[in-house]
Formats: sequence, structure tokens, C-alpha cells
Amino acid sequence: MKKLYTIVALFTLFIGSAQIVNIPDADFRSCLFSASPSTDVAQNAAGQYIKIDTNNDGQIQVSEALAVYELNTEYFSIESMTGIHAFSNLKIFKCGNNQLMSLDVSQNTNLQSLHCNNNYISNLILPQSNSFIKLICDNNQLTNLDVSQCIALKNLSCAYNQLTSIDVSQNLELVVFYCYNNYYLSAIDISNNLMLYEFDCSVNQLTFLDFTNNSNLHSVNCSDNEITSILLPTTTLSNFFGIDCSNNLIESFDMYNKKVNYVNLIANPTLVSINIKNGLYNDRIDIGGNINNLRYICIDEQDFNNIGYIFGNANLSNILINSYCSFELGGTFYTIEGNSKFDNNSNGCDSNDLNIPNQKFTITNGTISGSLIANQSGTYSIPVQQGIHTITPVLENPSYFTVSPASASVSFPSATSPFTQDFCVTANGIFNDVEIIIIPIEVARPGFDAEYKIIYKNKGNQVANGSLSFTFDDAIMDLVIATPVNDGNATNSLSWNYTNLNPFETGEIDLVFNINSPMEIPAVNGDDVLDYTATIVGATDETPNDNTFTLNQTVVNSYDPNDKTCLEGSTITPSMVGQYVHYVIRFENTGTFAAQNIVVRDIINTAKFDIATLVPQRSSHDFVTRITNTNKVEFIFENINLPFDDANNDGYVAFKIKTKPTLVLGDTFSNEASIYFDYNFPIITEPAVTTVAALSNQDFDFGSYFALYPNPTKDILNFEVKNEIGIKSIQVYNTLGQIVLVVTNASTTRSIDVASLNAGAYFIKVTTDKGSANSKFIKE
Repeated sequence: MKKLYTIVALFTLFIGSAQIVNIPDADFRSCLFSASPSTDVAQNAAGQYIKIDTNNDGQIQVSEALAVYELNTEYFSIESMTGIHAFSNLKIFKCGNNQLMSLDVSQNTNLQSLHCNNNYISNLILPQSNSFIKLICDNNQLTNLDVSQCIALKNLSCAYNQLTSIDVSQNLELVVFYCYNNYYLSAIDISNNLMLYEFDCSVNQLTFLDFTNNSNLHSVNCSDNEITSILLPTTTLSNFFGIDCSNNLIESFDMYNKKVNYVNLIANPTLVSINIKNGLYNDRIDIGGNINNLRYICIDEQDFNNIGYIFGNANLSNILINSYCSFELGGTFYTIEGNSKFDNNSNGCDSNDLNIPNQKFTITNGTISGSLIANQSGTYSIPVQQGIHTITPVLENPSYFTVSPASASVSFPSATSPFTQDFCVTANGIFNDVEIIIIPIEVARPGFDAEYKIIYKNKGNQVANGSLSFTFDDAIMDLVIATPVNDGNATNSLSWNYTNLNPFETGEIDLVFNINSPMEIPAVNGDDVLDYTATIVGATDETPNDNTFTLNQTVVNSYDPNDKTCLEGSTITPSMVGQYVHYVIRFENTGTFAAQNIVVRDIINTAKFDIATLVPQRSSHDFVTRITNTNKVEFIFENINLPFDDANNDGYVAFKIKTKPTLVLGDTFSNEASIYFDYNFPIITEPAVTTVAALSNQDFDFGSYFALYPNPTKDILNFEVKNEIGIKSIQVYNTLGQIVLVVTNASTTRSIDVASLNAGAYFIKVTTDKGSANSKFIKE
């Protein structure tokens, strides 16, 4: 019996020993024994602070460890956490600010949160658990961190370590991620972390960040890296508060369609461009003073008046600022699209009818109005923002046509985008109306080829047939080619027939002439004037004034390839006031790379021009026209990809516009254009200045060849011929530009009788074999 008691006693002693947790670190043991309801060391399942060594035996039994659900061992100088695995019910474990070099919590599968920051840990083994959601391991010596099995992780902070890489591709629930101050971290992939809300990767060696998939972002700090490029999410951000990208090497920062309250780009010396076109009023963007390389900022139109606040009143005087980085609205926008057709056979518009090219539309939301002129194809696409928008087709001659519907309204977002709205145009009565113009595609230089384009258009509502002619001085130029080939020719004249020119249809003829050089006879020199006239004939015309077009082109020896020209010249007569004047803007890509987009911007002086009458007439490439802010006209050549080789790097756009009828004799009107090649500063053309004068351009200086006397005169006006010149005719004009006296066949005329004229100022125009010139005289 005695032996039996001994065996039972030994067995009981073994069982008791097996329930004691082995905790070799004295500081860890001291921490555990300090737990009590009055200290914050341990908590039970109910969240109450408890004593761990409940039987006061100076040991920690497994049963006592199982009662602990939260354990705080911070600031106890602990070097080893051996024994922690026995705390298998542990959910929250704080062991920061100790002297740990390694930590293994792989057996603590119920663990939800681990704080082991401010230690010396170089080896950290985590639980393979679906409940582990938070890890704070900042300020250790980790060179590797495996969180691939922690698939429920939401909060990860591993700052101030020595990580060279970290894989969070399996942590799909990650919301907060801090990995700053690892110094050696050169790349990080967060493309799978769609729930990411806060991200701090500052003070590393990252060169690229891709947030394309992270549409839930709220704040980002990526300062003090070597980042050259950042991709923000492709979707519109609804929560994004701010991003700090200071002290990097970013070259281009693009937040197109992204709402960001604050952006810090200070100390990015390589920064070249910023895109904040997002359809929203932006808050602050700090760029600091180190912006020597910053060349371009793209913004929304509504941000122009707020640009100083947005950029903290930084000096932006040498930076190009516009909205041309894209030709869509920033932010959320909707699209109205469709076409306008002319019902040529009066059976309703269908696929057999032709689209109307360059159709103009006005669009308004009740507060803001603008205009868009469609491209040559006749289809249109208008981006708009939320609200009710009314779109109305505008015709050059509205009395000739009926449009159905006359206008259309659409409300977004209730309507589906894109919203299709077509318009059908039908004839209203019978109107025959054609027009013709001459466009100089190139300047005229002595000894070189000069290219011209004759444009004729049916503005009426009936099919047009007829002929057109072109006159020039055959003695000083030679025809190189005419396309199409002329149907008839005579000295100084070419002619063509045209048939079946439909309403709104345009025809064109290309001409190339070789201009005489100074060595040929007759010679052509710089500042000589070449006279061309184009005339179109058809049925009885409603507006015969535009059936003839005269171009007086001044010969130049050198030229600026980007220029603007008034085709009427430097003067118009008072009778032309209130009528159309014609402009051509030429541009040339003189860079070293193809220009993807070109915008020609023209600010119209509405005191001198009626902007409602602007009509684009021709261009070298497809374009659309946008009119905003009542007077800003933009000819947009999107995706033109204009080459840079000399044979193909030229382009142009031509338009007409009426002057205000209030202009009087002596008034001037001028116009210049700004030409934008991609993101470069605009090329500003010299202004084309035109004066309302009684007589038009002079071909030479009157005083160099003639002298008038007496002036003033009562009856006889004499003129002395100073140099060899052949006189053809003499005209006298009043100050209204009206001819009051004509002398034809005036080769021997040296005086004229002006006694019958009323007292006042007059102009005498002498036409010679060298061109024409004029001068003023007074009749007493």
C-alpha cells in the first residue's frame, strides 16, 4: 500500500509541473507578477484588469495564462518573450520599448493586435491567422517581414527598420500602411490593396509609385524619396485629402480628374509640369521657390482667377498656364453628340443626306453660354457638366433655312450620356448665294514658288452651277500647277466650271506660281505687291459682294512662319465697314518632335468685331472651334501630330468675321493670335492692323514718284512725275471712299480739273505699271 501512495504522489507532482509556463526571462516574469486590478498589465475577456498569478505560487500556470486576453509588457527591459505561446487566448499584445531581438507569436492564433515597436527585433514570426488585423513593429532592426499569411491585416506600421522590400500583395484588407524611414526600401507594390486609406512611405529610396487601383485613398506621404513618377488612381477620388511629395525628383505631377485638397511638391527641382485640371475648385498646392524647371501648369478655366491662392502666391510669371493638356472637361462630365444634315430632296433627313460641315452651335445652362463649331465631318460632340443645357444650331443665313428642332434641351445626370441629338435643316424658299475667297498658303518671296487656295462655297439653299475665274499678272509670275486643271485660260486669267455644288458644300482649287526673282524682267523685289482677283458666277446672287475677292499680297524676303494676316490688307474703305474681313493664321512646327496638339487662340476685340458672325472657312487639318468668355476663340487641332520636317510641318486656319458697323474713317482694328504647340509657351503673332481709310493699300510710296501742286487748290491740280513710271489711270475719292472723278488712259495726263468738287479733303489714286499709290489733297 505504501508503494501505491508513492506512485500517486509522484504522478500528481508531474501533472502540476506540466501546467507551469516556462518563462526564463526574469523581467518578463516580473512584469507578469506585477499584474493586478490596479495596474494596466493584463485584462480578461471582459476587459477588466486582473492579477495573473491568482494562486500566489510564484509561477504562471497555463490556466492562468489562458485567462489573459490583453497583455501590456512595455518598458520592462525584457530580452526574451519565451512562454508567450501559452497565452493562446491573447488578442492584444503590447511588448514595445523593451530589448527584444526576436519575437515568435506564431502559436498565438487568436491574436488580433501586436505592438512590438522600439525593440531590436531582427526576426519576427507572426501567426497564420484570419483574426490578426494590426501590427505595429516600428523602430526595430527588421530586414525582412513576412505578412503574407496575415490575410486579414488592416493596419501595418513597420517604420524605422532596415527593410529592403515588403510584400503586401496578400493583404487585401489593408487600410493603413506605414513603412517610412526604412532607407533601403526601393520599390513597393500596393496594386492589390484596394482598401488602402492612409499610406506613408516617406524617407526611403523609392523611384516610382503606382496608385492606379487605390481609389479609396485619403492621405499619402511619400516625401524624401527619389520618386520621378507617380500615378494617381484612374477613378475619381472622393476621399482624397492630400499628398506630400516634397523632396523628390518628380518631373510631372498629374491629378487630372482627381479632387485633392492639399498637394506638397516643395523641393522637386526636376518638376516640369503640373496638371490639376479636375473640374473642381482646388485648394492648396505648395511648390515652394525651387521651381526653376517648372514650365507648364494645366488648370480648369474656372481656376484662372484663383491661381494665386492655389499656389500660395508663388512666382508663376515664367510658367505657361492654360487648360490645353486635354480637351475634355475636368471632373465628371457628360456628352451631347450628333450631327446636322441638309435635307436635299425634301423627304426628311436620312442617311443619304449630307452632313453640314463646321456647323455652329450655341450652348447654355442658363448662366454660362458658349459656342462650338463642329469639324469638317459635320458631327459634333459637346462635353458638359451637371445641369440643364440647351443647344441651338446657328446658321450664317438663318432666313434661308428651317431647322428641326430649332433647339434642344437635355438634363444631366438624369439623361443617359452620351445623349444623341441630331438636327435636320431644310430650305425655306429659294435663295442662290455663293462666295469665293483666296487664301495665301505661303508667303510670296522673289524667285520662289508661292501656293494659293481658292475656296468657293454654296451658302444658299439651292444646288449651284456656274464658273469662276482667277486673274493675276502673268508678266511677273509663272503658273506651275493648277489642281484641278483649269477649263480655260487667257493672258493673266484662268477659269473653271463647277456643277452640282450642294448647299453648305465647299470646293477648292490649289494653285502654285513661281514668282519672278530680282534678276528677271520684270523684276520682283521685297515690298512689291502682287494683285490677285477671284470671281465666281452662278444664278442671280443674294449677296453679290462676296462673289469677287481681291488679294493684295506684299512680297517679302524673309518671314516668320507663324503669322496672322488680314486678307483685305492694311486698309479697308468706309464702304466695307460692317462687312466681313478675312484672316488666315499660319503655323509651323519648328521643333524637333511632332506636335500632338495645337491650339490657335484668338482674343476678339468685341468693340471692333461682331463675334457672333465668326465663320471658320478652311484649314490645313481637321479642327473644332470653341468660343468662350464672350470673346475667346480657340481653334483646336487635337491629335494633329504635325511633323517637324520642313516639307510637312506647316498648317493654317482661315476665318471671316464682320467688323462693327460703328467704325468710322481713321479707326483701326487689329488682331493677333497665340499659337500653342503642346505644352510649350505660345508663339504670339505680330498683330494684323487694318485702318478704315478712303483708299486701300499702296504698292509704293507716292512721294517717291509724284509731287502734287498747288495743294490746297481751287481748280487745277498738277502733279509732277519724278521718276520713270507709266501712268494707267487716275481716280479721285472723297473721305467716304466714293469715286468722284476718273481719268482713264492717263499715260500723258499731268493735271486734272477739280473745280467742280465741293470744298474739303480728297484722295488721289494713281494706277501705274508699278502698282498704285495715293496721296491726300485739299480742295478750297
